[in-house]
Amino acid sequence: MSAFREPPIRPEYELALPLPSLGGAPLGPSAHPAPAHRSVFGELAWLRKAALLLVLAVIWEALARWYDNDLLLPTALATGRALVDGIVSGELFGYVGVSFAVLAQGYVMGIAGAFLLTWLAVSNRVGRELIETLTSMFNPLPAIALLPLALLWFGLGKGSLIMVLMHSVMWPLTLNACAGFRAVPETLRMAGRNYGLGGLRLVLQILIPAALPAILSGLKIGWAFAWRTLIAAELVFGTTSGQGGLGWFIFQSRNELFTDKVFAGLAAVIIIGLAVEQVVFQTLERVTVRRWGMQR
Repeated sequence: MSAFREPPIRPEYELALPLPSLGGAPLGPSAHPAPAHRSVFGELAWLRKAALLLVLAVIWEALARWYDNDLLLPTALATGRALVDGIVSGELFGYVGVSFAVLAQGYVMGIAGAFLLTWLAVSNRVGRELIETLTSMFNPLPAIALLPLALLWFGLGKGSLIMVLMHSVMWPLTLNACAGFRAVPETLRMAGRNYGLGGLRLVLQILIPAALPAILSGLKIGWAFAWRTLIAAELVFGTTSGQGGLGWFIFQSRNELFTDKVFAGLAAVIIIGLAVEQVVFQTLERVTVRRWGMQR
């Protein structure tokens, strides 16, 4: 018998893949610069928004001067002066501070309740059906409609406002978080289990990052609902422990026929909403889901 011989070992080598060319120049990843008009427009996005606001202010000013009734429609300049005076005197900061103190408590408690409901929904089928039923019942219910009941239960105090804020945050966040968890591909779940992840580690390292875009959307929706619910509740509810918020400032200015202050308070509500959206949520999206390539 002849001895078995090992097969010869073929030397290893690498071949560079030819890159498609256009006019003799290779087209690599760095050879695709963004179009000049697109980059310029992207850099001037803030300028376009500022120009739009300026156009709206000019239209407002012209309409107010044509109507010529400061009691019903003050001019944009008068509203701007009232807003600047409130900021310089510190009056607006005091009202905004009171509103944010209550808003922070209700928002955090609403988030905690939403994640508890989400945990029940993803834990088993009975919990999912229960949360789906509760969400269908309470999500369409306006939070401000619960204010009379909250006043009956908690009386005149922060408890009533916190209750309606929790309601406005909890249900939209639960709805978005549950949808995000259900949308996580089974492949990711199996990959996490193959790495030995289970229970809380699987949720923290696999499910939450994969469902983060939906969770962030729920947080933004919950913030918007909570902010407008708080202003509306303060308009009806008034002061809390002798201190009024931004909604109470608007209501009090209306009673005193300071229409320019009413519009200044409304402008403050809009500015705060835009600031929170751009500074907080846009930054959070940029450092998470956009950085990870989960959102453009």
